[in-house]
Amino acid sequence: MEKPQNIRTHFLMLLVAIIWGLSWAIGRILSLELPPMTGAWLRYILTMIMFYFWFLILKIKGNKVRWLPDNRNTFRSLIIIGFTGVLCYQFFFMHGMYYTAAGDASLIITFNPIFTVILAAPLLGQPISKKMFLGLFCGFIGVGIVTGWSPNTQINFEDRILGDLLILFASLSWATTTNMTKRLMEGKDGINDYTPLEIVVWYSLIGTIMLTPFMIHDTWTNGLTLPTNEGWFAIIYLGAFSTVLAYYWFAIGIEKIGATAASSYVFLVPLFGILGGWWLLDENLGYTIIIGFIMILMGVKIVQSESERLGQE
Repeated sequence: MEKPQNIRTHFLMLLVAIIWGLSWAIGRILSLELPPMTGAWLRYILTMIMFYFWFLILKIKGNKVRWLPDNRNTFRSLIIIGFTGVLCYQFFFMHGMYYTAAGDASLIITFNPIFTVILAAPLLGQPISKKMFLGLFCGFIGVGIVTGWSPNTQINFEDRILGDLLILFASLSWATTTNMTKRLMEGKDGINDYTPLEIVVWYSLIGTIMLTPFMIHDTWTNGLTLPTNEGWFAIIYLGAFSTVLAYYWFAIGIEKIGATAASSYVFLVPLFGILGGWWLLDENLGYTIIIGFIMILMGVKIVQSESERLGQE
């Protein structure tokens, strides 16, 4: 029988999936209200305030806290991770959400595990096989179905193609970030005594600095644009809930029930992404979304299974 504590943890993981799922619709709301990079910058300013407040609480409790990286090699790696994980991801995410449907985007981002495994070959030296490219092909077929036969025909077809392509690039950016973070934690860049929280906070800080010139350019070009109440809600939701709180809960889930069980809830995110788009944005539902999602999941399963097999050899 499942322990009550584990049941609570599973419920927490379900909440994380709901929060991340709804973030697609809320991200589209923000991208339609503010210049994309301004919205991303405001989100990360709030995120950094909360992250360093978290650091302060840990410090008060007597935990060891490193406010900034203390190694030059680590700093160089963090610059790359900040570039891919914050600047590139937010650029592709915010512009992609401006053009495409939230439900479609939440499906396409599930391509991320395929990119992660494929990129692990050059970045981490992990083996790769021909079968993985079959998974890659299945994933691309799924993306093609979601893009070409989306039920969200209220959005211009050319806009949807552009938006979906940008979200695919966001997935590639995040896969690069995942592998670079793993590389740093495994000590391939010299030191491996950093916690996941420290790495996330540091590269988020560097990424926020990188976002600043783009925010200034947006303001210079479009004038000072202040969010409405709905815009501020989106910023607070994406910064406080989708980034900080959900990350904290997800870390608890990994600790309590293991990485595999916790990560399995990520596959519920597209479901809540589709429902969020339908609920908040009046997006359409259709069978092609289900077919596309199944094809993407098949691709992910093939690639991940093959990666595990090669890792055991």
